[in-house]
Amino acid sequence: MRRTLKKYLPDHETVFRNRWLRPFASSLLHPRLWHLNRHSAAGAVAAGMFCGLIPGPLQMLGAAICALIFRVNLPLAMFVTLYTNPFTIVPLYLVAYQLGRLITGESAGFIAPPAFTPADFMGWTDAIEVWMLIVAKPLGIGLVALACCLAILGYFATKVAWRFYLVAAWRRRKQR
Repeated sequence: MRRTLKKYLPDHETVFRNRWLRPFASSLLHPRLWHLNRHSAAGAVAAGMFCGLIPGPLQMLGAAICALIFRVNLPLAMFVTLYTNPFTIVPLYLVAYQLGRLITGESAGFIAPPAFTPADFMGWTDAIEVWMLIVAKPLGIGLVALACCLAILGYFATKVAWRFYLVAAWRRRKQR
């Protein structure tokens, strides 16, 4: 499994050669950030799953910071954040909103945003602001809860998958 992952992930020499990352080389070239075993892979998947729900382009930065803090595989943590993309982000945010509603105990269903009316643009912006404030609390709480659930699930799924792969490799080796 390690060989398969290493084939697709960059090595630490790529980071060292990059002139933009060279000032951070002392922390980015730590051996544990590039070592790939079941513990670092599981931690990297958890960090990537958690940071994947960070809004905007800060997902990979968040995953890199988590990898630096927890000393898990850096490229894998950054790669895993790609599970959120233009096709999956809306369903994930809807699930997070519903989860946030469940946690906060709000009984109102999904509140649709106000319809855009070009004639009353100022009224529409006021209505959008109120709608965003109503949706913000359950969405924020739901995003954190969903990120934690996905991180825990990703961590244990990676551990189990790696273990199954090892057992299968042992059996193949034993049969040979």
